Amino acid sequence: MSDSKDLFAALDDNLSKLKQVAGEARSKQQGARKQAGAKLAATGTTGAEDAYTAAQIEVLEGLEPVRRRPGMYIGGTDEKALHHLFAEVIDNAMDEAVAGHATVIEVSLEDDGFLTVTDNGRGIPVDAHPKYADRSALEVIMTTLHAGGKFNAKVYETSGGLHGVGVSVVNALSDYLEVEVARGRKLYRQVYSRGLPQGGLEHLGEVMNRRGTRVRFRPDTEIFGKSARFRPARLFRMARSKAYLFGGIEIRWSCAPELLGDSDVPASETFRFPGGLHDFLLSEIGKAPLVADDVFSGKTEGTSGGGVEWAIAWFGGRDGFVNSYCNTVPTVDGGTHVSGLRLALLKGLKTYGELVGNKKLSILTADDLLASAGVMLSVFVREPEFQGQTKEKLTSSEAARLVENAVKDAFDQWLAARPQQANRLLDWVVDRAEERLRRRQERETQRKTATRKLRLPGKLADCSTNAREGTELFIVEGDSAGGSAKQARNRSNQAVLPLRGKILNVASAGRDKLAANQQLSDLIQALGCGIGSNYRDDDLRYERVIIMTDADVDGAHIASLLITFFYRQMPRLIDNGHLYLAVPPLYRISQGGKTLYARDDQHKDELLASTFTGRGKIEIGRFKGLGEMMPAQLKETTMDPHKRTLLRVQVASEDEDGTRATVEQLMGTNSEARFTFIQERAEFADELDV
Repeated sequence: MSDSKDLFAALDDNLSKLKQVAGEARSKQQGARKQAGAKLAATGTTGAEDAYTAAQIEVLEGLEPVRRRPGMYIGGTDEKALHHLFAEVIDNAMDEAVAGHATVIEVSLEDDGFLTVTDNGRGIPVDAHPKYADRSALEVIMTTLHAGGKFNAKVYETSGGLHGVGVSVVNALSDYLEVEVARGRKLYRQVYSRGLPQGGLEHLGEVMNRRGTRVRFRPDTEIFGKSARFRPARLFRMARSKAYLFGGIEIRWSCAPELLGDSDVPASETFRFPGGLHDFLLSEIGKAPLVADDVFSGKTEGTSGGGVEWAIAWFGGRDGFVNSYCNTVPTVDGGTHVSGLRLALLKGLKTYGELVGNKKLSILTADDLLASAGVMLSVFVREPEFQGQTKEKLTSSEAARLVENAVKDAFDQWLAARPQQANRLLDWVVDRAEERLRRRQERETQRKTATRKLRLPGKLADCSTNAREGTELFIVEGDSAGGSAKQARNRSNQAVLPLRGKILNVASAGRDKLAANQQLSDLIQALGCGIGSNYRDDDLRYERVIIMTDADVDGAHIASLLITFFYRQMPRLIDNGHLYLAVPPLYRISQGGKTLYARDDQHKDELLASTFTGRGKIEIGRFKGLGEMMPAQLKETTMDPHKRTLLRVQVASEDEDGTRATVEQLMGTNSEARFTFIQERAEFADELDV
């Protein structure tokens, strides 16, 4: 009993001491608050403002911005971005060829990871630059952003390079880069590491039978990861496509045999295609049966070096494709030149249809004409405008007019010279249009019937439109976000399905768990199209399926789980272009009567530096989630088709195996593979939102 009394006495004593310490802490905290209030009243500033001074303003010089934010210049640090380095170097060599100064380009991949591109053009100038007398023009080009000879038409009438950043970006992101220039029968060399010269320009002596530029480089593992490697098959395809795009060039490919493995890529090959895109298209479509026996191809030379080249074939029984280029640069997302081609072809076919008295021309669309067509299109224009530094979409308005004018007249003549083939093509396109209309009518009927008969999830707020065209399903996390979205939506064509928490990771779960998961069952039921081998795209109840999660780490995790579900269970939904990601804002910034929204920290800093520079207090609010947003704000920023940003989810067709392996590595059952992935990339992670 005495021991118990001693124990209780000790506990009472400790409790008294804790109360005393807590009281002293409260007193100190209150004193600090009073001091901060007095300081704010006297100076009008806060402690946070005192911490944010001129000393915190960084000025990045030289190529440091590229190494800090490589995604701004090459679109990221993944495998696609890695191979973009090769595109930048070979584009420079192609510009020399298109300008008429180079006839041969050599591409060599070595077993130690080095890639070499050599041309026999004029060679980069090596004399002292007039603005930087202590440096050669070569060093200025390699170490200075926005330095180059393509800002006017004096050196290159057309070029793939525009901003003077391409080869300097490659230099910045390579742990070793060596440039050799043969010019004026003299050979020069300079070596760089991570963008910095490792010595001056060396004169290596006289050369009699050599001219041009040789760039040998190895990507930096600090940027791209220790496992980053050039893929021979990808480089091979990229080099071959360049040869197709300019008939006057010969490209010589070589690769170390030990890098090829079991692939069918040759160790050496020479590309030369005088037939240009016509040959390119034939190699792509193989022996597919054609609707019209002849390939519609042609080439026009415009003024000031501009021009258009195209090759088009119509075939049945398979999906079509459009491969477009501007100044030999692939524009994977198309652009104005593709729009001009579509308009020219549709106008030409309708004009021919009027001549032969076809009465069904009004139902034709460009999609009916090109859905099963193989299209190769290349344009050369001066000072083209692209969307982003990676040049994936052409936005120059002149390209649309250039292509439309060139193709329309040629297509009229092609159709008139082949009446039998033209009639067969016209009938085939009309059949496709009628089939499209029949399918739409069936879907409308099915949707009306399904909506009446289908037992839809209770939490689904469905739209009122019966037809699928134009409808959208927003998948949101939680009832709170669902409530805001339901108030913000357009009830006519926008449906909302809230999901509770994080869904099942289908990549690491069995079939039984998938069947028993209520969240996924609700989603499958709402879409109405089935999963796996039972998936039917025609039964999909919405044209767009939009994942709308919070702009934070948890939201990104939920989005990745949903994308994994669609990739594993409904891959055709992705392939057919139905899956999208919404881009909600993370911040609301106000100053006076001006209010803008920022999608992330970087966007916020950009707006503060560029837009909110006037007088007046700046208020910054951070959204904790979609449920914290007012419905009007959610509609304005994320759901209104006229103001929102949507990201379409698609699988890179050229690297389906790589995508499958990445999903398995990050989402599959092998936790060691995920741990390895994190270890290899941990050094690049900063400013984590956790």
